[in-house]
Amino acid sequence: MRFSEFTSLRVLVVGATLTLGACSYGDNLLWPADDEPKTEQQTQPSQQQAANGDGQVQVIGGGQPPIGATQFVPPGVTPGEPTGTFVGEKVVQLREELTRLQNSIAQQNEELQRLRTELVKNSQQYHGTIAAVNSRLQVGTTPGNPILVQQFKSAQADLDRIAQDIDKMNNLTSAVASNSTLSAYMAEAARAAFSVSGAVDEDHRQLAILEDEGNRTAVLIDRLLKELTSDVRRQTNYVTTERANLNLISAGIKSGELFGGSLVNRAVLQNTGQANFNNMPQSTVGRTPLVVIRFDRADVPYEQALYTAVSKTLERRPDAMFDLVAVAPTTGGTARIALNSQKARQHAENVMRSLVEMGLPPNRVAVSARTEQQVANNEVHLYVR
Repeated sequence: MRFSEFTSLRVLVVGATLTLGACSYGDNLLWPADDEPKTEQQTQPSQQQAANGDGQVQVIGGGQPPIGATQFVPPGVTPGEPTGTFVGEKVVQLREELTRLQNSIAQQNEELQRLRTELVKNSQQYHGTIAAVNSRLQVGTTPGNPILVQQFKSAQADLDRIAQDIDKMNNLTSAVASNSTLSAYMAEAARAAFSVSGAVDEDHRQLAILEDEGNRTAVLIDRLLKELTSDVRRQTNYVTTERANLNLISAGIKSGELFGGSLVNRAVLQNTGQANFNNMPQSTVGRTPLVVIRFDRADVPYEQALYTAVSKTLERRPDAMFDLVAVAPTTGGTARIALNSQKARQHAENVMRSLVEMGLPPNRVAVSARTEQQVANNEVHLYVR
């Protein structure tokens, strides 16, 4: 039940899946039953409907998380007249400091809105480029199409600009946090001024107004900091995920085929590390392989079937581990067996490289090698633990 053509490989993957009844993961590992619960995408609100704390949201599109759309306008400072007392002088000083603080907040709000506009523009440009690449891959194209290569480089530059926008927003977060500290100090100073002797009624009246306006300013700063921090966190996570997707798109451009979302989105990341031939593989004796790739000719197009099989496995078992085995025939004498074993290992390394490009963490795959009398050509088997 081993085939060399791409279409045959796809049948092999399905056939292997349907014969896993004796294993713990069974038939339902790859193909969900009709009565399975709906996926999170079906039951949870879409990103376009997501709420952003107490503020408004702005939808970017293309699957990117929304960003806040709140305008943070300071409430203003009520003017007052000097009373000539020591407390009155303190009131004037506090009023000037509050005015400077609110002016700083107004400037930070303008900077935030500018960065949001830039982020939306760069995001729309990025998603437009990615959509064009995926559309071309979906209908099929030549491997390494130079037009797609150029579009891919353009998408990388767009994503880099998005990352730069996020860095600027992160720097703005630090500045807002400094204003939050200053606001807390001013509130404490205003409260302390009430206990200073030598004040007149007008001093306390103006202090009360300043305290109220300072409290409203503090609330505004907290909301600004909360929304800005949330924006930075969501967009940073998005860029990290999108870089993994770009690696998969790069692999698709090399092969001229469309794969799908990065496997890292489906895999549960645990320990770090690199897979190698000594990465403690489990015994595969008696186990049915998920995928068998037969290298009986040059340039075997195995990537699409491999991606489909691993992707569906991770949908059902996000914590699944894999064993990748290089299998060489035992015919042709000692020298031929050694040569075949070396080539089989090279094929396994290439398959491993493809899995990493698809987004599968390297520490999720253990690689080993063996020889078999039953095989006529070098093969690579992939097993699910």
